[in-house]
Amino acid sequence: MVQVLLSNNLYLGQEIMGHSEICVRRDHFLSGFTRMALSSPSCTHIDGVKKLKGLRYRNMSSQIVGKFSQNNQDISQEFQLPSAYESAMEALSTLITQKKRNGTSAISGPNQKLDRMLRYIKILGLEEKIADLKIIHVAGTKGKGSTCAFSEAILRECGFRTGLFTSPHLIDVRERYRLDGMDICQENFLQYFWDCWNQLKANISEDLPMPPLFQFLTVLAFKIFVSEKVDVAIIEVGLGGKLDSTNVIKEPVVCGITSLGMDHMETLGDTLGQIASHKAGILKPQIPAFSVPQLSEAMEVLQERADALMIPLKVVAPLTLEKLNGTRLSLSGDHQLSNAALAVSLCKSWLRSTGNWKRLFEDAYEENSLPEQFLRGLSAARLSGRAQIVVDPLINASGGNKRLSGGLTFYLDGAHSPESMDACARWFSAAAVERKDLSLSSVSSEVETMDRAWTNGNIKHCNNQESEEILKRILLFNCMDARDPQILLPKLVDTCASSGIYFSKAIFVPSISAYTKVTSAASTIPSYTPGKDLSWQFNLQRIWERMIHGKDVLDQNHKINASAGLPPHEFLYEETSHCSPEDRYFTSSAVFPSLPLTINWLRDCVRENPSLRLQVLVTGSLHLVGDVLKLLRR
Repeated sequence: MVQVLLSNNLYLGQEIMGHSEICVRRDHFLSGFTRMALSSPSCTHIDGVKKLKGLRYRNMSSQIVGKFSQNNQDISQEFQLPSAYESAMEALSTLITQKKRNGTSAISGPNQKLDRMLRYIKILGLEEKIADLKIIHVAGTKGKGSTCAFSEAILRECGFRTGLFTSPHLIDVRERYRLDGMDICQENFLQYFWDCWNQLKANISEDLPMPPLFQFLTVLAFKIFVSEKVDVAIIEVGLGGKLDSTNVIKEPVVCGITSLGMDHMETLGDTLGQIASHKAGILKPQIPAFSVPQLSEAMEVLQERADALMIPLKVVAPLTLEKLNGTRLSLSGDHQLSNAALAVSLCKSWLRSTGNWKRLFEDAYEENSLPEQFLRGLSAARLSGRAQIVVDPLINASGGNKRLSGGLTFYLDGAHSPESMDACARWFSAAAVERKDLSLSSVSSEVETMDRAWTNGNIKHCNNQESEEILKRILLFNCMDARDPQILLPKLVDTCASSGIYFSKAIFVPSISAYTKVTSAASTIPSYTPGKDLSWQFNLQRIWERMIHGKDVLDQNHKINASAGLPPHEFLYEETSHCSPEDRYFTSSAVFPSLPLTINWLRDCVRENPSLRLQVLVTGSLHLVGDVLKLLRR
């Protein structure tokens, strides 16, 4: 019975979003099982789990753990102290020393940051304990988070207690800390948070202030993983590698380098070689190192560093379908074959270095095959906001055989560099065509023959009953001003167009998240902020319109009066040919004053037209993606 209830409740939530809205009452399950399955492992008494005749939390299926963990903060509401948690978020916000992403750090000097990190670790008594953590350390430009997520899921399936530290978070800071595949619970997060905070606060001095935000979050990760006695800690580098706060790790078990590209150039340098030099800084003497294939400029630098340390640098080829043996990766996109392959190599190396490979597998697996535990992990890893598809839960409803509203599906990817934008465009081009909206296809059980008419990103499906379903693809975009939208937007549009995918409209909107404040999943979201500066969004629109018309149609000083209201719903259906730049009338793009108003506007459009299907690509910024997820979740 427990299994049936688990299955039903997971099914109800799994399509809502990466964060399944599972509402489970304690009386639905045996109370002991509820505590074990629905609480974070850090909130479970280990002795209590051991009494369950060998059934240990860490050996639960990744599929089950993954789905529960996506919403564990909602399920454990009765244990939460919202005011205390918001106080912790306010305290964290005081540690933000840069007012914008490319601002100047408050810490100067090439070694001062790592020196201070070591002093913070010593104050907390973690110096020797960190040395005992069996760490997988991963750096790179893109794919770090995915590689770490794959690695965590694989080793959890192998039976190990796992700790995972990634950045940034999208909805809640606790996403950065996973224990056995689940976000750390609020109760234990607060315990570890204030323990670190109070000890550091009591030891600050003129030459040792409180650590900046990421340094504190990194120290907190070490505190959590040491206290929770994890078997393996998978640590994602925050920025660069050589001078990153995580690089106080002196002897990891194995290091990995994901795909390198041009990003964070204001900090890491403006050539691929300079960027690679920073990433190679995590490599250590006598520690195995692996990399995905790189451009020659980057690979030369990585190899030079490996040679200097006298360690082999093994280049890992992408996984093949044959090696996956029919298993489908849980993270979408062809680029994930490289990330998954790196994760497999890192996990094999970790298992061999720690003496666990022979114990578990006795060398029974050849190079061309993967253990079942590896395949399960690759099919169950999760990472929100990267190639993620979310069907809006408030829209997809039907009454009998009659569609009550259209369909609204969000495609979310936090791509923000040229390379990642190219990967995002290739993923969306494939996913947008392949995805079958079950709610629409179930309106009629008859097999319909459809003719497709492509007009300005609009697809009309005409059946024999002369009714039609209208599919429109919308771009919802924002990026930080440190990025170059004149590179990102053409890259996105050209890559999609090469696959026959076109956007009928582009909407530019400011993000909700502020770089100067740490918020939680429960933080207040204003629907509209009067007087919001939209100059950056109008600049994005200007670039978009130049792409569409082949010339500047918006002057530098032009701003549409955002307070005049949102576009009428007819805006969605207008053809680009009706655009009249001379009259400041644009039919291919719009600037919306706030994200909540944008989501509601899209929902209203599909509510009033049951034939309308919207596929909305949300990209350009992880902040934007996180804000959309937070709004959909509510």
